[in-house]
Amino acid sequence: MMRQESRAFGDSYPRTRFTGRQVRRSRIPIPELISLKGRRALITGAASGIGEAIALRLAEAGAATLLIDLHGEALERLADRIRSMDRESQTFPMDLGSEEAIRAFWKTLRDDWVPDILVNNVGIYPFREYLEVDADFLESVLRVNLKAAFWMCQGMIGRRGRKGGVIVNVGTIEAILPFQEGLISYTVSKAGLLALTRGLARDYGKWGFRVNAILPGGIRTPGTQRLIRQALRSMHPRWWLAGYDFRRRLPLKRWGDPDEVARVVLFLVSDMASYMTGALIPVDGGFLSA
Repeated sequence: MMRQESRAFGDSYPRTRFTGRQVRRSRIPIPELISLKGRRALITGAASGIGEAIALRLAEAGAATLLIDLHGEALERLADRIRSMDRESQTFPMDLGSEEAIRAFWKTLRDDWVPDILVNNVGIYPFREYLEVDADFLESVLRVNLKAAFWMCQGMIGRRGRKGGVIVNVGTIEAILPFQEGLISYTVSKAGLLALTRGLARDYGKWGFRVNAILPGGIRTPGTQRLIRQALRSMHPRWWLAGYDFRRRLPLKRWGDPDEVARVVLFLVSDMASYMTGALIPVDGGFLSA
């Protein structure tokens, strides 16, 4: 029985790719499929919330991690937790709203630390009534939510070339079904991220890149907790009504935990998802289906 050796999904961790009937005859064990041993994963917005949970799960699966966020102290605390798991971890405090900073990062990153996994998680969601949005406000949202991922993907693909790799972009259910008022700028930025995902999947699959997106919704993070507190303090009926409607619509009748998102990301970056690219995966307690 013939087989082909492939390093398309991480040149430091050889894979065996089977085709046709060979897939049924030669089953790779689950621990090997889910393992990220020998891989390097870069996570943006890693200091807290979903990004922190993703970093911890990928490290647990064996990956060395590169952590990027604006908050350096929080990054170091996370890196220390990862190192206590006997995993390598490097921190890169950075303003991901700066194209220059992103380009400098990829230009100066050592060859032996170029990741084969990239998770674009960083995002902001400031509220503003659409008629009050000006050019500066819109640009500030696009820079972080869309352009940062655009330049990060370009940097990774440029450095890895035909070695391939895996990219996961963290979108939102708002990009599919806008629900909350005052988030049109956010919705537009995340919808662009989904278009970027599918465009890269189409153009660079032949280079060995898999590019997918997840669509979290109703995840309890420090950021969403902050918004809930703001809504309660505002005493505005529409905020209360929106929260009630959201919870009532959720089939699972509860908010999600960041780790529940991280588990889906782990699946997508591992060889468990070796035939998935260009996919948009909701992690929303069933919200989009209701």
